[in-house]
Amino acid sequence: MFTLIFTCLTFIIFGKLLIFAIKASWGLAKILVTVLFLPFILIVLVIAGLIYLAVPLLLAAGVFSLIKTHR
Repeated sequence: MFTLIFTCLTFIIFGKLLIFAIKASWGLAKILVTVLFLPFILIVLVIAGLIYLAVPLLLAAGVFSLIKTHR
């Protein structure tokens, strides 16, 4: 009986920890994309001569960041 209770509680605790880890890694991934990869991609597009594609992406990101509310 105690083994069953211990097993159930163990799954509940590690399930919650797994959900927390997924949420934390998703937040970290969003930060990495915003701070590192988006500027790098825009610079590479400009260097490659695709400024007609980089400018609308930059404008869309700027408008989105202005409209988005911070929590």
